[in-house]
Amino acid sequence: MDRRTLLKSGLAAGAMSALPAFAQNAAASYPNRPVKVVVAFGPGGSTDLTARAICAKLNQKFGQSFIVDNKPGGGSNIGAELAARAPADGYTLFLGTISNAVNMSLYKDLRYDFVKDFAPISMLSTAPAVLVVHPSVPAKTVKELIALAKAKPGSLNYASSGVGTTPHLAGEMLKQRAGIDMVHVAYKGAGPALQEQIAGVTQVGFVTALSAIPSIQAGHLRVLGVAASKRLALLPEVPTLAEAGLPDFEITSWNGLFAPAKTDPAIIQKLNAAIVEISKMPDIQKTFSDQAAVSVATTPDQFRAHIEREIKVWGDVIRSVGVQQI
Repeated sequence: MDRRTLLKSGLAAGAMSALPAFAQNAAASYPNRPVKVVVAFGPGGSTDLTARAICAKLNQKFGQSFIVDNKPGGGSNIGAELAARAPADGYTLFLGTISNAVNMSLYKDLRYDFVKDFAPISMLSTAPAVLVVHPSVPAKTVKELIALAKAKPGSLNYASSGVGTTPHLAGEMLKQRAGIDMVHVAYKGAGPALQEQIAGVTQVGFVTALSAIPSIQAGHLRVLGVAASKRLALLPEVPTLAEAGLPDFEITSWNGLFAPAKTDPAIIQKLNAAIVEISKMPDIQKTFSDQAAVSVATTPDQFRAHIEREIKVWGDVIRSVGVQQI
């Protein structure tokens, strides 16, 4: 081997040996500049509030700014695609939700893959839906609602925040599981759907507990069941749908923190450790509890497994009820 070849091979070996140390140093110093957290919904909603609560704690934890960047539109796909295409350096994160799992089967030409294009960091919170009816509906229980729907097929309307949203799919699941016929009425968003149900234009709906509780307390809606594995602390007297006769009927919204795929695993683990710590803080637990949600934390692997299950579950529902792809 001549001197030039020896020199080149030596430089190459030196560069290769330096890479792990460089990567370790980058992770050790992370974050050393502001971090952007993309939220695929507008300001003021539950996803945005979750992001801001977590970002405030991450600011304190790392002494660096974690900035919420709202990118609404496209059923949450605009923000998700922007985050998926961002550099995988840990300085752009994404607050993903159940919508992204549903969208994998709902959209024909999705320009990102929720599994392949993102590295899960941790789940942040979960929030169950509740089954509510207008007070004009004589049913006081889930069994009575099913009996009423069977006695008068097609007489009940159920509201959703749009075709392919979880309230829509939940309504179709109820129809399928209970063997009943109800008419779907889709609105442009959860707010209009809730208002129309309060007005009695629609009689049945699945809504987030947070949005429903004020209307339940005011007597504008009657709650029949919680679509979760256990009762809700804010509605302890309300049975789960399983208790009410619909086993394995869970409609739980969730959100969590992601980074673009190929982000340094050491950065993922550093953020995960911070989220685990933050999830146990009493003020964070109260913040989520006040939103009828539960503060949670998972390992990245646990979160990935959950996402893959959700994609399969909602894909099966979409196909079984014949929802057309968008």
